[in-house]
Amino acid sequence: GDDDVDDGSAHELRIADECPHPITVNDFHIAKYEVTQADWIEIMGVNPNELNDCKECPVYQISWIDIQQFIEKANTKFDESYRLPTEEEWEFAARGGLKSKNYTYSGSNIATEVAWYSENSEGILHTVGLLKPNELGIYDMSGNIWEWCSTTKKPYPCDTVNKELKFESRVLRGGTFGNRVESVRVRDRNGRNPSMRLKTLGFRLAK
Repeated sequence: GDDDVDDGSAHELRIADECPHPITVNDFHIAKYEVTQADWIEIMGVNPNELNDCKECPVYQISWIDIQQFIEKANTKFDESYRLPTEEEWEFAARGGLKSKNYTYSGSNIATEVAWYSENSEGILHTVGLLKPNELGIYDMSGNIWEWCSTTKKPYPCDTVNKELKFESRVLRGGTFGNRVESVRVRDRNGRNPSMRLKTLGFRLAK
């Protein structure tokens, strides 16, 4: 169903969707952790999640549109300029930025060291920051929960296969506790309609 956000597409489509191309990223900050349920409660006053016993787990059932409201309130409260990361910023950070060792997953070539996914998660979300961080000291960029980006999902410039696809979706990156290992790779891309709320959709902040 809708909740199974797994690319599962034909190999050639996946290769095209992820084709390497040069990008330029300006200076930015990105959060060490995914936004937690405690963070959401602090800003919005409510917990949208039924499992209220894990306040330090990532908040979920959050649409891209919901996040815009959270960001507006957080920025007012803290006099900040928080926003969602772009897809390019997200991947640059997940790869370890200028300290990148070109790992398959964010911080390791061994998925279980850095990611909660179908093999080790027991089918549930985990508290943020329990596994190894990546080269920049950022946690859970592979696995645990899909993270919304600000960017609309479009084929990369080098992608000759997916050109005609009409995307009305915002980019999701990172994969979740319920996904197979392919979906927690740093390069894996996904997207969903910005109004969607699923138990696998969360986010981290940038500025």
